[in-house]
Amino acid sequence: MIMSKLIAVLIAAVLSSLLWAADTQMQDKAPLKEQAKTKTMEREQIFGSQLMTAKERRAHRNKMRAAKTLEEREKIRLEHHDEMVKRAKEKGMTLPEEPPMRGGGMGPGMGAGGGMGPGGGMDKNR
Repeated sequence: MIMSKLIAVLIAAVLSSLLWAADTQMQDKAPLKEQAKTKTMEREQIFGSQLMTAKERRAHRNKMRAAKTLEEREKIRLEHHDEMVKRAKEKGMTLPEEPPMRGGGMGPGMGAGGGMGPGGGMDKNR
């Protein structure tokens, strides 16, 4: 009887220490995930960034991060696009009238032909 109680207490102590260790490890990784997300966002190109000061770029990123929904982010993005087009016109520059596609775009070299584009690859006959 005493032995079974001792084993039960020992098992409970081991399980609680394992749960504590797992929780601590999860908490340690949370800031790393947030840092990685922030660095990724900082590397993302802001439309019209060449027309913005560093302070304006930071403010725009912060505004996008603070948006709670996709709709809110899209509204901010469209307003920003309109402002940058207007600013470019005032400086005698041109920017695309339509905002760039978000997500789903395939990027350069992945159009109808696909592949690596001219001169790409390892052609043995060259």
